[in-house]
Amino acid sequence: MNYRHGYHAGNFADLLKHTALCELLRLLTVKDKKLFVLDTHAGAGGYDLTADKARRTGEAEAGISRLLAAGTKGAPAAVVRYLAAVQAYDRKFGAPAGALRRYPGSPRLVRAALRPGDRFVACERHPEEALALKREFAGDRAVEVRQADGYHALKASLPPVERRGLILIDPPFEATDEFEVLLRALRQGLRRFATGCYAVWYPIKDEAAAAEFIAALGDLKLLAMELRLGAEAPPGKLAACGLVVVNPPWRFDESMREALPWIAGRLGPGVSATCSAPAASASAPASGE
Repeated sequence: MNYRHGYHAGNFADLLKHTALCELLRLLTVKDKKLFVLDTHAGAGGYDLTADKARRTGEAEAGISRLLAAGTKGAPAAVVRYLAAVQAYDRKFGAPAGALRRYPGSPRLVRAALRPGDRFVACERHPEEALALKREFAGDRAVEVRQADGYHALKASLPPVERRGLILIDPPFEATDEFEVLLRALRQGLRRFATGCYAVWYPIKDEAAAAEFIAALGDLKLLAMELRLGAEAPPGKLAACGLVVVNPPWRFDESMREALPWIAGRLGPGVSATCSAPAASASAPASGE
């Protein structure tokens, strides 16, 4: 209950998570069919990079600021679209040209991609973060904000009436058994809504635990992505993270295999990215979209 993403907004983990999120939303809104989006651990919605939390860690400077400084010449289309979404959010606050001042959390990126008729539920358990999230979307009927346990929301919200959905699961990983809880929740979600697209973020602090988590999903159609800072990682800070997408839409794999190495190359010489589909999942039937 103590995790506050304001300290980490715009860091390397957000680059992986949010580039993928923007691409998933783009691909899932191509068809003229309504889409349901559930963000189980939504955070505050948007973040001030000039505030004390962000300045104290400096993680945005080594993440989104460094990526923006690299420019978009020759950048993959998915990266260009992600950076455009980030800058569009910043401009809403009338920020002068130059350094980025505001960074959009996943709820803001989702909201920007919604079409009329799509539905979005954003859940946040932390009282202060939930209040900030409600303020962020005050008066916006397209967004339903719930102060609730995101794992419980999976059971309560699935299957959606739209029959097409994107579920983002981005836990704080404060509990020692978070991988076990996450795996159970994901399996329960899939039992209720087998054709949904699930994007699940996780930190890589314990290599064996992360590998065991991915191995436990080997019977599913999925794409597993990782971003590692290597020598660029500050001592004592998170140095690697992953994102697994279950039932990825067509051509998502192609986009991310192009985007992630490009991002890694702009963050520093020791940064690396991988993108793989486990052999068991590669032959699994495609999801219904």
